[in-house]
Amino acid sequence: MAPGSKPPEPPEFRPATPTGVAWEVARLGELTGERVPPLTAVKRLLIGRPMSAEQMGETLLSKTLALPIFASDALSSVAYATEAALLVLLAASATARGTVVPISIAISVLLVVVAASYRQTVRAYQGNGGAYVVARENLGVMASLVAAAALLIDYVLTVAVSISGGIDALRSLAPSINHLRLELALGLLALLVIANLRGLREAGLLFALPTYGFVLSVLAVLGAGAARCTIDGCPHAYQPQPVKSGMGALGVFIVLKAFAKGSSALTGVEAIANGVNAFRPPQARNAARTLVVMAGIAVVLFMGLSLLSSGMHATPTPEGGSGPTVLAQVAKAAFSPTNAETVPFWIVQIFTVAILVLAANTSFQGFPRLASIMARDRVFPTQFSNMGDRLVNSNGILVLAVLAAAIIVAFDADTQRIVDLYVVGVFIAFTLSQTGMALHWRRERAPGWRRRATLNGFGATLTALVAVVATVTKFFEGMYAVLIGVILIVLACYGIRRHYRRVRRRLEAAAPSIAAAGPGHNEVVVYVERMDDATRRAISYAQAISSGPMRGVHIPFRRQREDLGGEWAKAAGESPLIELPLVDNRAETVLEHVWALHRDERHFVTVVIPEQFERRSWTMELRQGTELSLKLQLQREPGVATADVPYLASDEAGQPPTRVVSRVLVSGGGAATARAVNYARALGIDDVKALSFPFDRDERAELERGWKAAEDFPLQVIEAPYRDLGAPLLAYIRMLKADPEVLVSIVMPEVIFGGWRRALHNQRAFHIRRLLLFEPRVVLTSIPYQML
Repeated sequence: MAPGSKPPEPPEFRPATPTGVAWEVARLGELTGERVPPLTAVKRLLIGRPMSAEQMGETLLSKTLALPIFASDALSSVAYATEAALLVLLAASATARGTVVPISIAISVLLVVVAASYRQTVRAYQGNGGAYVVARENLGVMASLVAAAALLIDYVLTVAVSISGGIDALRSLAPSINHLRLELALGLLALLVIANLRGLREAGLLFALPTYGFVLSVLAVLGAGAARCTIDGCPHAYQPQPVKSGMGALGVFIVLKAFAKGSSALTGVEAIANGVNAFRPPQARNAARTLVVMAGIAVVLFMGLSLLSSGMHATPTPEGGSGPTVLAQVAKAAFSPTNAETVPFWIVQIFTVAILVLAANTSFQGFPRLASIMARDRVFPTQFSNMGDRLVNSNGILVLAVLAAAIIVAFDADTQRIVDLYVVGVFIAFTLSQTGMALHWRRERAPGWRRRATLNGFGATLTALVAVVATVTKFFEGMYAVLIGVILIVLACYGIRRHYRRVRRRLEAAAPSIAAAGPGHNEVVVYVERMDDATRRAISYAQAISSGPMRGVHIPFRRQREDLGGEWAKAAGESPLIELPLVDNRAETVLEHVWALHRDERHFVTVVIPEQFERRSWTMELRQGTELSLKLQLQREPGVATADVPYLASDEAGQPPTRVVSRVLVSGGGAATARAVNYARALGIDDVKALSFPFDRDERAELERGWKAAEDFPLQVIEAPYRDLGAPLLAYIRMLKADPEVLVSIVMPEVIFGGWRRALHNQRAFHIRRLLLFEPRVVLTSIPYQML
């Protein structure tokens, strides 16, 4: 126990009686007085203290806070969607400026249709009803994975485009910072990551002012610009670095390309459907109303800016240029007849910078939620379903940040170059979602189903046309990379799905035969390198758990002076100490001895490995080359358990323990758990139970369904609402060690995978091993189940 820490209070277990299961449930609080590691202290300073799962309701959002979180992407696209369309039109023909208005009208109609379609989706799927879920339920696995892959790519591009666009707006205020655009973009991305890691509600409070400020300031620009155009005629916007205009005729291909680029105004519409469960009850109604408000505001801002930019002859900056944005030009002209930089202009630009940066927050909500749903469906690595300290999917946030940073660096934070990759992903998802909804209404045939199916079918047709147009017109500008990315993600998801299904089937199929084998025999081998306190402790433990004769194995050193045989006899009595001739290396020599021993589901071999440490340091563990190599290689041997017996002299006091209690760590049923239970029974220890730490209600329910042990092997459940195994596990162990005569044996089932498959599974075993390595009077025994 750490100096100054308080001993944990014994938990009051309350009986729980699911059918056929004898178990107990309790809660242990965090350890008090424990020294907080430096990295943990920095983490808490940046993102706050951990939140309990019971506080999830406190993070739910009102409509007022949900709008800035989920609508910032759709609203901020006003700042670059018109400019993107103008850049294509004016590069083709100097007379094409007016075409931006009919194109904007078509995009606005499309936005209204898509929003209306998603409003139906929100009401039909009152959980998270994004394109992935709708396609999965109505179109099958392949369609759902295509929708998910397209959305994941689009979320990454949204972050890159939004932050780069924010730097463009900032550059309109201070052109001198153009050479720092990449550094500023990455710095803003880091701040955004920290804000989202702090939690959903904190992010909403942070983003509310910039979002509402941007909406009001752009409305002021539209009002002032409309008044000036009505009274004196529209003033001409000033652009010091205009894009070079073409002299050719405006063809259909150019119009379609401009329409495709301007359709970036629709990105973010699906975010609310992906995050319905983030709203306060009634969730579906609140989400639907927020979606309508978002669509209405987006159409007004987008159409107003397109009209003014056409009337004021605003000209976009060429790719890589450092001139002002179209919105900045319109704001200057609207507020000043001489295009001066007035205070209202500065306010507009400041809020534009803020919302463009914070618009990436839509992706920081959508990407982790989608990845979490996919992980629960076992088509994505399960780590993405883990909740972080602040009840957000931290792994998804961090992976999104890394991918977005890579895009920003690769494209040097150039908004227009990144926009070339944009749009098609989200329109693929739109199409699949609306097609799925049309089939959903047709299958349900509830009152009004024809009207609903017609709306979704019409929306699917329009979005499919836009996806085709965007692909054709921007294919050689980088869109091919997006399509390749979608294919690769789909293939990877299929591989992950196949792996998880195979693992589940194999563990479930093998469990009955392993459980039927029942308790058996445990043969114990103690690895002896020298006779020290750790070895004596290992011998004492081996004698307590052996079902028959115990043996030691030793590989002599060349200049060994110690009378090891005599010391062994004093500690182990008549148990033999076998000297092994060195073969290749020490770990291989012990392995060769173990290979000769009989092993099956009723006959276990336990290799006890003592480790003496001078201080609490992982570098000490890494220096124990033979012991570490032996433990790693034994994991690949069926029927072999590895018991780690560390000894840290500074933590040991009083008489050595005389009694062993054993706890088997479990997280569900299956073959690995059944083998660990059989092993624990073979130890012959009187006080032996199963122990589990579910992080949430879903894990606890799954454990309840999967626990198949007999009545004579009870299960104790310690709730871990902070999703950290460390504090409750240590508190429970120290409760057992309150009796100074007790040594605690922790039996840990461990499924062993090879190659890249290791990355698809949570590393709880590694965390537990690190946690208990220096805990006095604790022996951790790994029971491997190989799936190599």
